[in-house]
Amino acid sequence: MQSSANGAVGYPNPGSNAVKKAVNDYLEHSLSGRSRDTIGHVLTEWVDHFGLESFDEIDRQQCREYGRYLSGEVRRDDRELEAPTAHTYYAYVRAFLSFCVRDERLERNPALTEDADEYLPQITSKPDRQFWTPEERETAIRFCSKQVDSALTPPMAPEEIRLKRYRDRAIVTILGLTGVRGAEVFAVPRDDRRNGITWDDVDTQENSITVLGKVKREDKDPYQSAQLPTRAATALERYKAQLDPPTDAWPVVPTNHYPSKRKALEVEFSEARVDSMLRRASIDELLREHEVPPPSISTNGARTILKRLSARLDVAYDHLEYDPEEGDYLKPHGARRGLGDELYRKGHAEVAQKSLRHTSLDVTDESYQNIKTKETARQVDDLLKSGE
Repeated sequence: MQSSANGAVGYPNPGSNAVKKAVNDYLEHSLSGRSRDTIGHVLTEWVDHFGLESFDEIDRQQCREYGRYLSGEVRRDDRELEAPTAHTYYAYVRAFLSFCVRDERLERNPALTEDADEYLPQITSKPDRQFWTPEERETAIRFCSKQVDSALTPPMAPEEIRLKRYRDRAIVTILGLTGVRGAEVFAVPRDDRRNGITWDDVDTQENSITVLGKVKREDKDPYQSAQLPTRAATALERYKAQLDPPTDAWPVVPTNHYPSKRKALEVEFSEARVDSMLRRASIDELLREHEVPPPSISTNGARTILKRLSARLDVAYDHLEYDPEEGDYLKPHGARRGLGDELYRKGHAEVAQKSLRHTSLDVTDESYQNIKTKETARQVDDLLKSGE
């Protein structure tokens, strides 16, 4: 891990950026240990997402926009934060701005104005559905498999419908069984590093997927191998046979957004040339003919698919209740959390750690502390009863 001349360990040299300089000073002189890493990550994301360079850009409206960002309305990846976490992140930024006021870099703290945090999600007693139960996961996989079988039953469904059903099953099995994050397998808007996995990244023989992980340390390879159970590998193999990508550089889940596909073609050929080419063939035919991979579906696109699927599950199964309009559906990150929870509850903490690619077992223990506490309480009960 490198340290900058002007700031905290692990953060880039801010150069002439006044806000980054202040963040580094705050992390170096006011915080230490794990809190510096945690808060530093939040502050860096805040600065980078909004492109903040000078304190003139930080006002009441900017703080309100940050509240919207934390609420999930405009987040750039699949991390739909629970309300308490969103409030905690906002508090980190608010505390940093108070430091800037004390250090005379800001005249007043705009995050403390009466309505600056208006867009933050409300904290209620009802938990957010960020969790796939084993029953929900298996029901979704079975439903998608039945949809595939239905498309293959004579009279066979059109190719476009067959492909979508194979794709939906692949998405559900990847998310439900591998422990990957949505942002690791789908494209993330405005993040050039995260452009979705391709077939080059999938090795069904070795049961692995190569993903760009959530690695903060600069001295570690950010690319990681995520486990790919046989059921998920089989679903991917059958989907690939239906998709028939002309090259393994093809995204596993291509976008169906026409302007994005056309833009990919225009990168290889001029706009005028593409206009001419489109007179003789469709955009998809041209991409395949010239082996120009289209962009991957985005995290937002994957959520849209899961919302549609959840609504159909709600209709098909009386015991499942989803209301995508109210934000209640099978969310991408909920699959990861649900898998870890099931493995941890069954006593396989190390398998959970490896499946989720946590840096240590301590991280897994902390993530599922509620399960550990409940088990400890049960053991205490048993010990006390044995002494009667």
